[in-house]
Amino acid sequence: MSSKQDLRDRRRQRLRYQLRQKSHGRPRLSVFRSEQNIYAQVIDDEKGHTLAAASSLDKNLREALKTGANKDAAMAVGKLLAERALAAGVTQVVFDRGSYLYHGRVKALADAAREGGLDF
Repeated sequence: MSSKQDLRDRRRQRLRYQLRQKSHGRPRLSVFRSEQNIYAQVIDDEKGHTLAAASSLDKNLREALKTGANKDAAMAVGKLLAERALAAGVTQVVFDRGSYLYHGRVKALADAAREGGLDF
């Protein structure tokens, strides 16, 4: 019988395979959420480099946010990530939600990144 972590890993790998098929060379916007914070990176998988990153632990955001574990924090991280990605010259990305459902904080981060100028 598979454990929860095994099932989560299979779901993540299945999603990454689909993203590789559909990405056409675009960078990947990867999201990780913990109970206390949320993190996002724009990754160039061909070179293996992180082009832009943001999290609710960034000094500017930490002072402005009450907590890093709500939708407001996710929206702030999405906007900051979009600014940093545009500064790095990235406009189109592929959204990698990992093993998380596209709901709540993950959806709030994605919507804020779209509003910030990223296309996915």
